[in-house]
Amino acid sequence: MTTQKNKIKTGAELESSIKRIALQIYENAIEESEIVLIGVAPRGQELAEKIEQALHLFSDLKLLKGDITLNKKKPLDGAQCSLSLEQVANKSIVIVDDVLNTGSTLIYAVHHFLQVPVKQIKTAVMVNRNHKKYPIKADFKGLSLSTSVNEHISVILKGKESGIYLS
Repeated sequence: MTTQKNKIKTGAELESSIKRIALQIYENAIEESEIVLIGVAPRGQELAEKIEQALHLFSDLKLLKGDITLNKKKPLDGAQCSLSLEQVANKSIVIVDDVLNTGSTLIYAVHHFLQVPVKQIKTAVMVNRNHKKYPIKADFKGLSLSTSVNEHISVILKGKESGIYLS
């Protein structure tokens, strides 16, 4: 049996949303000389790379890019980040993920960085599903989509099939 997928955004529309998110991040960081861009592995990491590429098109903002890995089944087991806490201390951070569903992934990622003083923490997602269990929001988003909890959102960033799908 094949799962029926509805395309919500095409690859071209997805690229446009990525550029818009990058521009919003730049506008928010206009007073900054450097920001930290952290992708939640694995799909948020891909999106962070795309946002970084888009930022370089219109900005000379210095970017420090890294990724964070969380155990989604046991988030209290801690996070593994490619950047040390000392590298992100006293800086503005943007945590990037593909889909904001319940908010647990983003809230635990934010928790990791609150171990040191930071200027600010913002979040960027391609799709905000509005099913939050935690008090976290998407500061920068490509799409807000109210779905049922039984539906699945896929964000495909590469290839001919790139786009946002609902199944």
